[in-house]
Amino acid sequence: MTTLKEQLQADVVGHMKAGNRTALVTVRNVLGEITTREKSGKTPVELDDAQVTALLQKEAAKRRDTARIYTEAGEAERAAAEIAEAEIIEAYLPVPLTEAEVEAIVDEAIAALEAEGTELSPRQMGVVMKPVTAKVAGRFDGKAVSEIVRRRLLP
Repeated sequence: MTTLKEQLQADVVGHMKAGNRTALVTVRNVLGEITTREKSGKTPVELDDAQVTALLQKEAAKRRDTARIYTEAGEAERAAAEIAEAEIIEAYLPVPLTEAEVEAIVDEAIAALEAEGTELSPRQMGVVMKPVTAKVAGRFDGKAVSEIVRRRLLP
């Protein structure tokens, strides 16, 4: 099983052979960000798939924001280029969950905690968030997950 970083590195060669310049530049930029993140700090680290996924999400969001700014400024061509890059990056992300699927995961976690005898209130939000975040990681917006948990814990 290859890691996400290895997949990106392998795709650089594929994009070179295919002559897909946009994808090649985008994947190289993302790999550069990964390398920078790995080498920054006191000791070098190797990013795992969860960390690479988080980085990819940020990079895609950054490009979407830039595209929105270009669109507002009347630069449709530059906005389209940013959106194309965001779509290339998003192709590497796991399939996002629907809100209904996240709600089911939250309900499942709450039921499991209640079965263990844990009394839940809005103050124990972190207790519920921990198992939910582990299952949802990178496939749904964290703020939206916390809002769902908050709604479920309110009396």
